[in-house]
Amino acid sequence: MMTSFVVRSFDRGAIAFLFALAAIAVIVPVLNLAVPPSSPLHVPTYLVALFGKYICYAVLALSIDLIWGYCGILSLGHGAFFALGGYAMGMYLMRQIGTRGVYANPILPDFMVFLNWKELPVYWYGFQHFPYAGSMVVLVPGVLAFVFGWFAFRSRVTGVYLSIITQALTYALKLGFFRNNFGFGGNNGLTDFKDILGFNVQAEATRNALFVISVVALMLGFIVCRAIVASKFGKVLIAIRDAEARTRFLGYRVESYKLFVFTLSACMAGIAGALYVPQVGIINPSEFEPGNSIEAVIWVAVGGRGTLTGAVIGAILVNYAKTYFTSGTVVAYWVFGAATLIAFIAVVVYRRSILLGTSIGLAVAVAGWLVAGALARLGATLDAPGIAQLGSSWPFLVAGVFGISALASSWRPLPLGAIFGALLFAFFVTPFQSIALAPYWLFALGGLFVVVTLLLPRGIVGSLRYWLSERRARALSPAAASAAAEDAAAPAPRPAE
Repeated sequence: MMTSFVVRSFDRGAIAFLFALAAIAVIVPVLNLAVPPSSPLHVPTYLVALFGKYICYAVLALSIDLIWGYCGILSLGHGAFFALGGYAMGMYLMRQIGTRGVYANPILPDFMVFLNWKELPVYWYGFQHFPYAGSMVVLVPGVLAFVFGWFAFRSRVTGVYLSIITQALTYALKLGFFRNNFGFGGNNGLTDFKDILGFNVQAEATRNALFVISVVALMLGFIVCRAIVASKFGKVLIAIRDAEARTRFLGYRVESYKLFVFTLSACMAGIAGALYVPQVGIINPSEFEPGNSIEAVIWVAVGGRGTLTGAVIGAILVNYAKTYFTSGTVVAYWVFGAATLIAFIAVVVYRRSILLGTSIGLAVAVAGWLVAGALARLGATLDAPGIAQLGSSWPFLVAGVFGISALASSWRPLPLGAIFGALLFAFFVTPFQSIALAPYWLFALGGLFVVVTLLLPRGIVGSLRYWLSERRARALSPAAASAAAEDAAAPAPRPAE
């Protein structure tokens, strides 16, 4: 009965998505292990580990979409559950090192020997056994989420207040794990792993096995989430998201529903963190950074919240872009100009009134460019290089000022257009210069979030579904009108005699 319900909860898109994941789980290891390195189809081992990291992030995004997209709980601290699961796995991996460590201590990890710890802390007991460590991967984030949710949801903390509290939670954990006397490696964290279940974590076969397990975990997580949201329980979650007070008035125990889904989501995040650690090779307090949790929310927003598949796609796309941006890539200015021009044209389609703001932004940028030479000479005379740099970076300064103005005015057309005008001038006036992308990743991520919020508020997958549904509705409308006309032309039934 349960199996038939799960099968009925999947549409063609969900089934195709699962088949695509299964194909990836087979193709990537085959291209790594069976194809020779000289072949252009060969996938290097480092890419297998990188793809595995993306899949772990996708599981984290899926857990966030379950609570945010379907229950309206915006958690800005889910990175804490991800990191706790990672630390549980890291503790198991550290216990497996034994005498192969730098100090050859059979019980204490190297960092404890270095810090003059005399004995293993009680909370490290049992982590030499994989079943115990695996249970802690789920229990530690789950129990923390349950206790936190019990107090938060019973107190009816919602909205931005709940988001701030979750962010404070992960920041507090970050400060705690940074301390050496916490017994988790301090700011260096846990690293130098040797093997997992007796297999070398650096071996190609182990890397591929971890990748396949990560994909299987993503598939299972997707199946669980899909079954939940397609059930009556999921319908109640959506009702809570759309009208919590009305749902409570109808007699549903809203707190219990939110507590269950929040705890389940935290357990999924912990599993994602546990799969992440052996593939990356390190876990440290930086994983508790609030910025990581916010970035995960952006993945879901870009892909499309309330779609499940969108969260997975958004996590993979954004992290691939992050890898591209932060890998030392140098790109010409005109490429940014072309991207800005495309975004500008797309916004103009929806908001023609930004053209006036674009003209203002261009005019201010041109005015600064005209006086750039005078500023350079003044800077040389006064031995003040900052004045000279002001002229060359003037268009970007203009864009930044108008960006603050646009943010403060809820993205009104005038300052929004001025941003485009200044950036278009900045990128196209120096078409032969290039720029390294790494320092600007956070700006690019913020810009991506703004563009998606303005142009694709439903996200990539959500917008595609909406456009397809609109197209089907337009295709069916002539048939519906014809059927209505036939019904109107049919004679009325005679009254019963």
